[in-house]
Amino acid sequence: MDFVTTLVQTPQVRARVRDVLAVGRPAFWVVSVVPYYVGILLATHRLVPPTQDWPRLAVGAVVMGPLLWLAVLAINDAYDLPGDLLNPRKAKSPLLDGRVTLKGAKQIAAGAALASIVVSLFVGSVFTLGVVFALALGWAYSVPPLRLKTRAGFDVAANSLALGTFGPLAGWAAVTPDLSDFPWLMALQGTLAAIGLYLPTTLADLEADRAAGYRTIAVRLGARATYRLGFAFWIAAAGLSVVLAALDAVIPRSMLTLEIVMVPVLVAAYRRLIGPGMTFRGVVILASLFLFPCGAFALTYTGVL
Repeated sequence: MDFVTTLVQTPQVRARVRDVLAVGRPAFWVVSVVPYYVGILLATHRLVPPTQDWPRLAVGAVVMGPLLWLAVLAINDAYDLPGDLLNPRKAKSPLLDGRVTLKGAKQIAAGAALASIVVSLFVGSVFTLGVVFALALGWAYSVPPLRLKTRAGFDVAANSLALGTFGPLAGWAAVTPDLSDFPWLMALQGTLAAIGLYLPTTLADLEADRAAGYRTIAVRLGARATYRLGFAFWIAAAGLSVVLAALDAVIPRSMLTLEIVMVPVLVAAYRRLIGPGMTFRGVVILASLFLFPCGAFALTYTGVL
């Protein structure tokens, strides 16, 4: 144990760990852990799941957070390297400044993918099948010949389905392998919101992707049309929440008044924070604002309010 502690404390090892974490973008982990928690909440009807489930659900969170992100982002960085060299926003990427080699990125991706599958087996077989699907989708997004990132429309679908549908479904599967009662309408609502949030992020890399020849949705449609499409999906997601509350379908009817109030706020916030020349800061603020109705839903759905 003393040897391991000493090894981890050496400057070279610490630097290597920092570089690997940089590839995995820890700030992104919450993006998948939050939908994962929503799935747990939907399955248990509890803000805090039963204590006997904590170890299994915590293992699932490790898969959904660091392991899956590391697997898909490392392989994405490896195959996006030619385009990232043209992108000032990626200047501090570990691959661009030489801290991680191209071969090293692929090895990190393969190791994290294998670890994701092995660790997910401790959660359950259905959860593991979902992880395998997520890994396959992540690699199809980045790796030729499919390389969905460069196929307009498929780039949006791959990211939005992974977060809006797979995230909650994974949380549900971590609680129970029986998916028959999974509320697919909530997955639809989450996917619509994910599309609305994802589309503006493609604008941040528009010029670099265009220069690299990547036919992303933003390159294909242009900045203004991409923004308008994202706005339309955001309105659809917000509107669906009102409909679900009115029908008392998953979203309790007691939330209808709040939904009616929040929809114009969320729509106005999108117009204010997002635009054809947007930055990631606006998306982060908008996503944070979206957490308010999500929190109210969690409290109402579990009977706290």
